[in-house]
Amino acid sequence: MSIRLLVADDHGVIRTGLRSLLAGTDIKIVAEAATGEECVKQAQKIKPDVILLDVRMPDGDGLATLDKLRSKVPDSYVVMLSTYDNPTYIARAVALGACDYVLKGSPREDIVATIQTAAAGQSPSRSGELKRIAGAMKIRQAVADDDVPLTQRETQVLRHVALGLSNKEVARSLEISVETVKEHVQNILRKIAVTDRTQAAVWAVRKGLV
Repeated sequence: MSIRLLVADDHGVIRTGLRSLLAGTDIKIVAEAATGEECVKQAQKIKPDVILLDVRMPDGDGLATLDKLRSKVPDSYVVMLSTYDNPTYIARAVALGACDYVLKGSPREDIVATIQTAAAGQSPSRSGELKRIAGAMKIRQAVADDDVPLTQRETQVLRHVALGLSNKEVARSLEISVETVKEHVQNILRKIAVTDRTQAAVWAVRKGLV
């Protein structure tokens, strides 16, 4: 039984390349989209097994499209496709419910395996960036540093902030309310004596928290 795939990328050459790349596999491209809006419409219409979604879309952030897809077609697995090996993009993808993140320059076997693994509902099998970032975001153990005056939860929130996530994305990832996230962020800024999220991120990196 073939895997039904929706490819969303604004570059026609990428979509054509993926058709060639996936030829002869158990993955069948059943629809294509060039914009986020078109992707959501196609996904709702055909309910694909997997959606391969470009991080950068012309009508806005591809990650905003991911957010819509998770609510509109929760049974379809979404794999982010990107040129950028960017920890912030990966962290946001994790928080918004992507099941994997693959680079456009990856070998054919890696792209095929990523789609197959996603279709099977399995966690990313290889030790890639998504697995590492997801692991860092979930860590809740106490930090062995007397100079870190934060609770376990505050440390966890700070890791998310340092990776560039918004309050809404932190809330989604940690399954807490946005108001709770805001409260944690204010406590963090006060405790580490900085005035904004950027300074907090720099502090977290220097302390080795991310």
